[in-house]
Amino acid sequence: MTSNLAAQGEYFESRQYAEESHPLRNEFQRDRDRVVHSKYFRRLEYKTQVFVNHLGDNFRTRLTHSIEVAQIARTVARVLGLNEDLTETVALAHDMGHPPFGHAGERALHEKMRDRGGFDHNEQTLRIVTTLEERYPNFSGLNLTRGTLASLQKHSSLPKDAAGNVSHGHCLEAMIVDTCDEIAYNNHDIDDGLESGHLTLQQLNAVNLWRENFEDVARQYPAIKPKIQIRATIRQIINSMVSNLIETSRQNIAASGLQSLAEVLQYTADDAAKPLVAFSDTMDQQVKELKQFLFRNLYRHADVVRMNERANHIISRIFDFVIKDPKMLPGDYFERIELMGVERVVADFIAGMTDRYALHWNTEILGAHAH
Repeated sequence: MTSNLAAQGEYFESRQYAEESHPLRNEFQRDRDRVVHSKYFRRLEYKTQVFVNHLGDNFRTRLTHSIEVAQIARTVARVLGLNEDLTETVALAHDMGHPPFGHAGERALHEKMRDRGGFDHNEQTLRIVTTLEERYPNFSGLNLTRGTLASLQKHSSLPKDAAGNVSHGHCLEAMIVDTCDEIAYNNHDIDDGLESGHLTLQQLNAVNLWRENFEDVARQYPAIKPKIQIRATIRQIINSMVSNLIETSRQNIAASGLQSLAEVLQYTADDAAKPLVAFSDTMDQQVKELKQFLFRNLYRHADVVRMNERANHIISRIFDFVIKDPKMLPGDYFERIELMGVERVVADFIAGMTDRYALHWNTEILGAHAH
């Protein structure tokens, strides 16, 4: 049963360019299909999550991460009676603006664009779906619903009107995706960290959430193989995080007394408002402890730092090279320079690269011009 608080209705389902409705799919299902068919979505297969794509076939990529977020978020939305199709669409699309080499690539591009409005992967996702993706005869971008576009702004800032004022807060579906993104990457970074040897079970023993679940799995299955014990532990942690999120959010929503989507959007426009979609205080502390552990031991690991420095170097090189000679850009990018400015077009071009295409540019194209 769909709750009154679900994101739906004429405004949320409308598009900038009006289109006839489809006989078989609702508007958010159409949005999801447009995302999945876009070339930027396909490229996520070769974009870094933590480990550069060519380092191993078992590591997460941005694509598998987005699929994992979508399936966790759909469960939460379904149980809370919210808009499952919108939630899935936003989860699948939320990382489309990520440049190659993960957050290192984003930092490098932001540095290059510092005086030109900076670079942010969430804003880039919106640029892709409103402008950059070219697939349809009647409009540029994907012409997604206003509900999907507003929800994709969740990571960056509250939706603003033309005058730059906050026009409304976030729907519950956008908040669900935000938290499920965290659930997915926290757990899967543990998995990839152990798989790569950058994390050890001994180190993880210091994290309460891990230790309690790891020991619990060992009690249930005394003869379990170590690899299966790790996977069973991660599955159990995800399950406990998701169950906690659903139960706490249900209580928060009930306690808020909100009766309609309009009331939700008004309530969440206030930054000081108590979060509706949230973990319990105890789980929140445990999640924070896990995040701090991953930051210290995985994201700041010497190998990962080295990889990030190399990424920074590669992206800076490509940017400087193309700025000097914009004719190196593909035709559809080159023709946008007059409208958007050369720096923004070069940033769009680099942000759209996969890891392996950026590496190809670094060795084949820049290498050939090194002398």
